[in-house]
Amino acid sequence: MLNILKNWIVSALVIIAVAYLLPMVSVDVSVTGFLVALKVALVLGLVNAIIKPIILFFTLPLTVLTLGLFVWVVNALMVMLTASLINGFYVSGFLSAFIFSLALSFVNSLVKDGGGRSRSSMIHENSRIRD
Repeated sequence: MLNILKNWIVSALVIIAVAYLLPMVSVDVSVTGFLVALKVALVLGLVNAIIKPIILFFTLPLTVLTLGLFVWVVNALMVMLTASLINGFYVSGFLSAFIFSLALSFVNSLVKDGGGRSRSSMIHENSRIRD
């Protein structure tokens, strides 16, 4: 439970940081700005868990044809859907959502994977700790 809470807060901070870096995406920066980012992280997680697999199933032929690159388009559509559901989170268009999803994926991978360490090195380190 604590790990889920930590990931949720980190995702909200990453959303604020990426929205700050990209001028075409904004999170309401008033007193409730962090709460909006928490809502965005929660709704984006739910959209990615519930709706995205359905969309990926129906677009599987196109995804295979593009060697998996169409998944980035689906990610941008999920960001646009989230922006339409949350007041205080604005994306100016498809290209903005596409760039936001790329940046969000990149920053999340850096933050959540331990700052660029490879997965095999983390597994090796964890096995050393247990011994």
